[in-house]
Amino acid sequence: MIASIDTSLIDWSRAQFALTAMYHWLFVPLTLGLGVVQAIMETIYYKTGNEFWKKTAQFWMKLFGINFAIGVATGLILEFEFGTNWSNYSWFVGDIFGAPLAIEGILAFFMEATFIAVMFFGWDKVSKRFHLASTWLTIIGATLSALWILIANAWMQYPAGMRFNPDTVRNEMFDFWAVALSPVAINKFFHTVLSGWITGAVFVIGISSWYLLKKRETKFALESIKVGAVFGLAASILIVWTGDGSAYQVAQKQPMKLAAMEGLYEGNNGTGLVAIGLLDPRKTSYKDNVNPFIFDIKIPKLLSLLAERDVDAYVPGIVNLIEGGYMTNEGTVALSAAEKIEKGQVAIRALADYRTAVKNKDLEAASQARTLLDENFAYFGYGYIKDPASLIPHVGLTFYSFRIMVILGGYFILLFIVALIWSKKGKFSDARWLQWASLWTIPLAYIAGQAGWIVAEVGRQPWAIQDILPTSASVSKLATSSVQTTFFLFLLLFTILLVAEIGIMVKAVKKGPSVNQELKIKN
Repeated sequence: MIASIDTSLIDWSRAQFALTAMYHWLFVPLTLGLGVVQAIMETIYYKTGNEFWKKTAQFWMKLFGINFAIGVATGLILEFEFGTNWSNYSWFVGDIFGAPLAIEGILAFFMEATFIAVMFFGWDKVSKRFHLASTWLTIIGATLSALWILIANAWMQYPAGMRFNPDTVRNEMFDFWAVALSPVAINKFFHTVLSGWITGAVFVIGISSWYLLKKRETKFALESIKVGAVFGLAASILIVWTGDGSAYQVAQKQPMKLAAMEGLYEGNNGTGLVAIGLLDPRKTSYKDNVNPFIFDIKIPKLLSLLAERDVDAYVPGIVNLIEGGYMTNEGTVALSAAEKIEKGQVAIRALADYRTAVKNKDLEAASQARTLLDENFAYFGYGYIKDPASLIPHVGLTFYSFRIMVILGGYFILLFIVALIWSKKGKFSDARWLQWASLWTIPLAYIAGQAGWIVAEVGRQPWAIQDILPTSASVSKLATSSVQTTFFLFLLLFTILLVAEIGIMVKAVKKGPSVNQELKIKN
């Protein structure tokens, strides 16, 4: 069976990393969202002294703990894969990429590990104030963990604060804050964390609706729905703002990704945003004359507004980005892909010439080669590109994933509004249609999150680091069979973990937060 599948090392390495990342992202959003929900509920308990809120917080905390433990396992494997499968990448940029990951491990992870024990086992053993602080510090630690990982990921999308050292053939950080506070990193952090909050809110409303369908734990369910709806609606409103910022950053830093998101082949001024569209599968090349869409409905000039903050601004399409020659909004003429590839090849040759000159102690030749390298290093990664068409990411996957994410985001806002209104009017307990809708929305939250990451990661291909290092030059020298074997081992392992988590959670949900007994998590 394996022999019938594409066995190229790059494809299998990408597949393994994608597998690990997508499984990991099944656990992280719930950790981020449910952690805040449980902390809010414990805060209400601290303020009111009502034991009902203590038991409510403990129940959601139990589900948080199950999810958190399994998420850690997949996250550790994900980080190890940078060294095993992507050693060239790790060598080339490890001095920069490793810094935020190290901070994540030293600061955030230890912060979580310190306070999570108090959060779970400290009920009635420490003061209410200290326990509440431990709960909030645990979720703050988890959020900080996400921050540093997302800073590392954002740097891959927009490499800033670095300089290339030709003597070591490594990129080195010279401005830590340019890396940590880049506009891409800040926007990615808030957008990603907010998506996790929405997942947590949807989960709380959905599980609570299950109790209402079973006519169990009615008060617990209705109060949890109120908290989840308010929290989810607030997160949904904020994510619209971060989504706008994300579109702007993509337009400025990764225009090819934006073009793929919109199925835009020919750019123009006052470009509309595709609200609904069906891509034509016969469109197989940017050179052919096939219309990209079978049909599409556009919102006039909205893409120009989102991309450049100007309704009449020019937005380049895939063809324009490959062929170049258009006038950018900065007033310069855009280079073609062929010109960038040529400059990248010049940079690679200059690096080789520099190292040879240094070895021969020819200082003048070394200086000339270094100057040529510096002048063309911005296009270094293009030197590894053989075909300009490979600079185009998978348009269909990027286009449809983006719309799935946006449409589901709009649906979540509607759900939170309806849930909040029905809860305020006391109608939620009788609205079985709404209860079923809320329950079946849980998997949709995960689909929206996965779709967002597909846009972010597939949309930036073929780059491991935008314009600096393509995926093809990042991979380790491994036997393809080794990567295939570990792929299927990880697939089996992660699936077992996922099934185990779902099984344990279902058992915990069925047991429920009994009002007749204290719900404690025992060591």
